Amino acid sequence: MLETGKYHSFDIADVDTKGHLINGKRRVQVEFYKIKWSWWWDHSSEDLSNFTQDKYNKLIKTESVVLTEGRGKWGINVPQDGWGRYLIRVKDEESGHTTGKLIYMDWANYAQRLQQDNPTEAAMLSFTSNKPKYVVGEEAVLTIPTMANGRALISFENGTHVLKTDWINTQKGETQYRFKVDETMAPNVFVNVTLLQPHSQTVNDLPIRMYGAIPLLVENPATLLKPVITMPDKIRPETQTAITVSESTGKEMTYTIAIVDEGLLDITNFKTPDPHEAFYAREALGVKTWDLFDYVIGAFGGDLERILSIGGDAGGRSLNKNISVNRFKPVVKFLGPYHLAANERQTHSFVLPQYIGSVKAMVVAGHQGSYGFTDKAIAVKKPLMILATLPRVLGPAEKVQLPVTVFAMESSVKTVTVRIESNAFSNLAANYQQTVKFDKPGEQMVTFDLDVKNFIGLGKVKVIAQSGTEKAAFDVELSLRNPNPFITKVLEKEVMPGEVWNAPYAAIGMKGTNKNTFEASNIPAINLAKRLNYLIEYPHGCVEQTTSSVFPQLYLSQLTDLSSYQKALTDRNIKIAINKLVSFQVTNGGLSYWPDGTEANDWGTNYAGHFMLAAQAAGYAMPIGFLEHWKVYQKQKALTWAPDTRSFYGADLVQSYRLYLLALAHSPELGAMNRLKEFPYISVEAKWRLAAAYKLAGQPEIALRMINGLPTTIKPYYTLYGTFGSDLRDEAMILETLTLLGQRTQAAALLKTVAAHLSQNDWYSTQTTAYSLIAIAQYCGKNPSGSKLLFNYQAGGPKSVVNSGSYIWSLPLKSESGNILVQNTGKNRLYLRVIQQGQPITGENVQPVNNPDVLQMRIAYFSLSGSPVDPSKMKQGSDFVAQVVIKNPGRRGRYDNMALTQIFPSGWEILNTRMMNNDEAFKSSESDYRDVRDDRVNTYFSLSEGKEVTYYVMLNAAYLGKFYQPAVYCAAMYNNSINALNKGQWVEVVK
Repeated sequence: MLETGKYHSFDIADVDTKGHLINGKRRVQVEFYKIKWSWWWDHSSEDLSNFTQDKYNKLIKTESVVLTEGRGKWGINVPQDGWGRYLIRVKDEESGHTTGKLIYMDWANYAQRLQQDNPTEAAMLSFTSNKPKYVVGEEAVLTIPTMANGRALISFENGTHVLKTDWINTQKGETQYRFKVDETMAPNVFVNVTLLQPHSQTVNDLPIRMYGAIPLLVENPATLLKPVITMPDKIRPETQTAITVSESTGKEMTYTIAIVDEGLLDITNFKTPDPHEAFYAREALGVKTWDLFDYVIGAFGGDLERILSIGGDAGGRSLNKNISVNRFKPVVKFLGPYHLAANERQTHSFVLPQYIGSVKAMVVAGHQGSYGFTDKAIAVKKPLMILATLPRVLGPAEKVQLPVTVFAMESSVKTVTVRIESNAFSNLAANYQQTVKFDKPGEQMVTFDLDVKNFIGLGKVKVIAQSGTEKAAFDVELSLRNPNPFITKVLEKEVMPGEVWNAPYAAIGMKGTNKNTFEASNIPAINLAKRLNYLIEYPHGCVEQTTSSVFPQLYLSQLTDLSSYQKALTDRNIKIAINKLVSFQVTNGGLSYWPDGTEANDWGTNYAGHFMLAAQAAGYAMPIGFLEHWKVYQKQKALTWAPDTRSFYGADLVQSYRLYLLALAHSPELGAMNRLKEFPYISVEAKWRLAAAYKLAGQPEIALRMINGLPTTIKPYYTLYGTFGSDLRDEAMILETLTLLGQRTQAAALLKTVAAHLSQNDWYSTQTTAYSLIAIAQYCGKNPSGSKLLFNYQAGGPKSVVNSGSYIWSLPLKSESGNILVQNTGKNRLYLRVIQQGQPITGENVQPVNNPDVLQMRIAYFSLSGSPVDPSKMKQGSDFVAQVVIKNPGRRGRYDNMALTQIFPSGWEILNTRMMNNDEAFKSSESDYRDVRDDRVNTYFSLSEGKEVTYYVMLNAAYLGKFYQPAVYCAAMYNNSINALNKGQWVEVVK
């Protein structure tokens, strides 16, 4: 906007299409137009009056200007009262080319001009206040454009009610209204003005009534507290420090203190809380106004949209502040609340932990409707400081270089001794201390070559630097993990009454990963420890596998005697799973296959809902609304389901399982059950499950008729999608139905079949394993063992006697090598097992799997420029890309629910893999889900016949040392025969 009453000069340039000045002389014509508004009343054919407005251009001045070397100037002086919009139009007199520019010119108090000079809405009244913000006690002045002999209603309103009103007479031109701002108007007030002029007047054609509202911000000093922080600008960590708090005007207050690492605050652009701003935020106008003036005969105000400025939240903060990265450990201290009497000061002591950097001390205060805050940045430093850097994870037998940066902040620091203390490294006795000398303040780096011990768990590293009396310490915690898969070995024996079994065993795998369990049962052994460990330790987390990991744990007490620790552990696992499954529920009530998905997976919805119903029956609290929404989805799907020959195999089983669960939830859908029962092509598996639904719905006779003559064995199969099932999973579901219907003879026979499968060392999917354990546990709970487990055992201690009524009895054995001696003193056959597990130190003995007829996998590494690189020796700081290409040769159909597991060496850091999709050269194929963690990336996808996919991960060779790169493994989650494995190797990161 340009100011009227002043001379303004404009540059005119003659340029070509590329923006370059054209040399030479050229004459142009400059035309200066005033854009005028015209408004009037229209009379329509329906006898309704409507307000109309339009604009036209009025030529003010024309002038020729000569351009020299492509440039020229033209100027204008608009009179003081000539405010408005203008058009500058420039035309080339030779070519006729024309351009133009709109400008706006006005004078300082433009808002106080008369309404009728430039109306943009017939019923809208524009008026102003002399200030946008006031303090309680000040005088405010409203300037209202008015006509003579009119009346104005001034109404003061806030978010809830009308504060006061006042009628005033108006004069020609403008009327000023003065009032005193009081505390009732804080934090803001809306002034609503309704302007009325005499009826049937002919002086102007403005409406009989005009109205408008403006907000005024009001500050009440009595509601403000001004806390004051008194403390040094620089403090030392691990040293007692004091902070003194007072109120600048001596007011009474209650306050809290927070001292927080500024690096942590910067992550979210955290702002010190301002309670006054929150409690006295600008309010929206909550008063609605009506009148009848539009309907006064002869004074029609127009069918016009009302335009009012109503208030709202004037808050908001900038989110564009640069985030500062702070590598130091964050510090958060909270003190209070404390009460401060009038004219009092209080001092509080605190000690910061090991920390170097900057913290912010924040005080938030309040008292009887008054609020305030303050903050102060404080540097935390001392003469001697250190910083050490290690990977987030390390592996057994790896070698790593630990860099330690030593900071001498004052000239008194000359000779510094640095030493390492840790439970993670084996060579500290010979390589734990180094000395560094300083001639002047500065920083130097020392490195320690460290060998990782052969153990797993939490590694603690303490770096200590000392120079005279000055001492600094830096603690680092990291995870020592063994990424190699577990190896399982089973020793087993059937022992007849009176027989003795002597079983020596040797630990397998590295120390710390060994686990040995002894099991005794009077049914064929089901490898309970092995199968449960497989479910709990399975690395992938879809809805089916999350449910499978805990579902059998609901029934463990029906299979075996649990210790108090085992009961607490299973209780914790079940509660965690219940909360986690909430993240799978989508808006329609179903559950997606992966967390935070948008589309429901029908079998996953059934299976997870089954677990939730069983958990609720066991006494666990359900998340609010979860089962209610789940039931709505299940009912809608049950009622709308129709057989479709194009559906995946097992679609009728999905429907029958859904109907079974609705009956289990006491909401049976008998109509849908009857329709499915009459479906001529219903599968055997679906019939068994539907029979269970009829039993739960209170119609056991129909259930018994349905299963009459049905086979209890299923033809062998595996499915990679749909129901994620197998023949053993379906037989387990049949066992569950037989148990529910009380068919003990058939159930007992099928129990032995299912248990015999689990007793073998064959691989089974999570779905099959979990459901088999569930069905066996439910049978055992409904059919208590008529025979007891009676035996003596000795395992590295005195002889013990077991007399248990459970089906399975288990005992953890010591993790090292040992021997167990068992004597069967009962009258029944015993099934005995020693189940051993452990992880090898490295995966060097793992054999690669490469079956080109089933699954093909290729692995390569590239620089960011696309050149191949050798991963076995990388330069520190190098960025590079890992590529995995996987192909389905097409011999066995489409592969669904494939899982690619890439675990990377400790010395490599995973960079943001999402950045890869910005580069066409390294753009990954589509995937169903990708899970990026500290040291690994799990990718889940499906693969059509004859197709291949390519996945990339961007990496950085961050830490010097020698590290083990684990095997890359890809397999179908529900059929382990579809897999490929590329064996691991040792890699180095060098300078």
